Amino acid sequence: MNEQNLKHRAVVPLLLAFVLPILAACGGGTAQPEVVRETVVVVETAAPVRETVVVRETVVAESPSEPAVPVDTAFTTPHPIIGDVRVRQAIAYCTNRPELIQSVYGFLPPEEQAGLLMDTFLPQGHWALPPQSQLTIYPFDAARGNALLDEAGWTAPAGGGVRSNADGAPLVLEFTTTNAQFRITWATVLENQLLNNCGIQILRKHAPASWWFGDTTGLARRDFELGAFAWVGQPDPGGVSLYACNQIPLPSNGWEGQNSMGWCNETASRAIIAANNTLNREERIRQYHIVQEEFTKDMVSLPLFNRLEAAAATSNLENFRPDPTEYVTANAFDWRLTDGGDSVVMGFTQEPASLWALVESAAVTVMVGELLGQTFTSYSYDYQPVILKQLPLVDNGGATNTEVQVSAGDVVWTTDGEAQPLAPGVEFTNAAGEVVVYESGSVAVNQLAVTFEYVDGLKWQDGEPVKQADFELGYRIDCDPTSGATTYTLCNSIANVDFASDTEYTITYLPGVQWPEYYVQSLGLYPSHLVLSDGRNLRDVPATEWATLPEIAESPLSFGPYVISSWEKGQRMVLTANPNYFRGEPAVKEITIQFIADTQQAVSQLLTGDVDILDPTTLGAGAEVETVLNAAAEGRIQADIIASPTWEHVDFNIFVR
Repeated sequence: MNEQNLKHRAVVPLLLAFVLPILAACGGGTAQPEVVRETVVVVETAAPVRETVVVRETVVAESPSEPAVPVDTAFTTPHPIIGDVRVRQAIAYCTNRPELIQSVYGFLPPEEQAGLLMDTFLPQGHWALPPQSQLTIYPFDAARGNALLDEAGWTAPAGGGVRSNADGAPLVLEFTTTNAQFRITWATVLENQLLNNCGIQILRKHAPASWWFGDTTGLARRDFELGAFAWVGQPDPGGVSLYACNQIPLPSNGWEGQNSMGWCNETASRAIIAANNTLNREERIRQYHIVQEEFTKDMVSLPLFNRLEAAAATSNLENFRPDPTEYVTANAFDWRLTDGGDSVVMGFTQEPASLWALVESAAVTVMVGELLGQTFTSYSYDYQPVILKQLPLVDNGGATNTEVQVSAGDVVWTTDGEAQPLAPGVEFTNAAGEVVVYESGSVAVNQLAVTFEYVDGLKWQDGEPVKQADFELGYRIDCDPTSGATTYTLCNSIANVDFASDTEYTITYLPGVQWPEYYVQSLGLYPSHLVLSDGRNLRDVPATEWATLPEIAESPLSFGPYVISSWEKGQRMVLTANPNYFRGEPAVKEITIQFIADTQQAVSQLLTGDVDILDPTTLGAGAEVETVLNAAAEGRIQADIIASPTWEHVDFNIFVR
């Protein structure tokens, strides 16, 4: 996911959880900010004036005179600079990544800094990471980078400065990222590296997270040349929405997908789909190796480093459990205060734009969602059931993978990751795991069916039992193409859902579907009995309206350990113990989430005792981490260093609008 999109999960579980490869530590929103260019350095040289672009959070109307982009031609023209793979590779060689790491983690020993360096989209030690011999590695090598730029026709002026091409156009690129101090720090170093080492000038645009990660702005509309943000690793690499050819967001497909680079490498696309369409771990490893080989060769995204993370809390809090792939709120039910208190204050530097996780996947939304109810947890790159009796595996009988016969006209799941009637020329995977092209007759294919069984006694906060109609409503809304979800790939792969009772249903997938994380791809659930403030029943409201319903976006009913008591926008959110939670009431009766815009202020309030908990997304990865670690060493608070799965990278938008 991108960093706004969290670690991994379905808090109120969603059918789409697996394809949201997870973003960390930035809020959402859709405001269109005013862009103001400010010259910050003006020097009397032959080089162009350098400027940083600052995006101010000012809502402005879209210009009616802006020319319309032809739907059938948008993003089909290679970018005049970074459309050339040699330039992208040169940028990689000209980037001194160890120096970037040093700029933000100078307090770490050199060996620990080196351990943060990444060469592909998987971190060191990951089960799907190939040997370096299979990758194209980009160590800092300015000479090699300059040679590639020379070869690509970008000439360096005598005495240094910005390169230009035969037409005199300078080698200048706009670099967009958030306005977080952490990114300002390393981006400043990167700017100097590229200019001084190789004559590449970048114009930095530090935008509010709400614009950069907005649903209709910034990254979602491919409004960048070079774009920096973080993806958050998860127990399973996923990646279809990021790297498959059919996941490139375009005006013509309603901006569906997260492949904002516009990267279409058929070999990699086939491999990423294959890796996510088999249950065999060894075959998945083989396919992921292929993807990473092509990914590093094409240099469409430059991995920089894993982020160091830390979580901190008052020393009085017991059972505080930070984890690389789970949020600190996941075990809030187990928190205890040793001083006899029954309330805690959490500091968030961002505020949820919405609490409807289907359309808002920011980390802060997920953490609140965990307090309101979760189907499973994802500690230590694995999964644990919460309201499920068990994770439904083939090994324990909770799922079956049956061989069936398909013939012409039957809908199957193709190697492109799409539902399609079987006809001559259609490519799919047969029961033996072989990629075949259909000609005629019948073919054996695997068909996956997964049965989810829930614990008895689940209730909504108003005491109404969770029932079959709630899961039926979840399936209908989450898979409605008008709901506003990021992708419907998983929904499109379902053949049918059999609802057996209030606590059990079976999802049967189309022949050929082999989702590797099938055992956590449960249905969402919504209170079908809920009567809205306008008198309508929730089940009767069209999906197009759900995002604006206060009962969905601001005060959803809980089936978890806490309920929303109040939400003062821009100030705080208060949650209180749910008396109808199936495990009973938690020991901590009240959790106040205080919205504190500045991380330094949040840390100060932690050290003065005004805030009890700061999670990694709030602490970020800057100097504040060192501050809390020092305070913990002095015994003032408790703090944990987390080997973060979150990784910083720079994406190249290789096509222009």
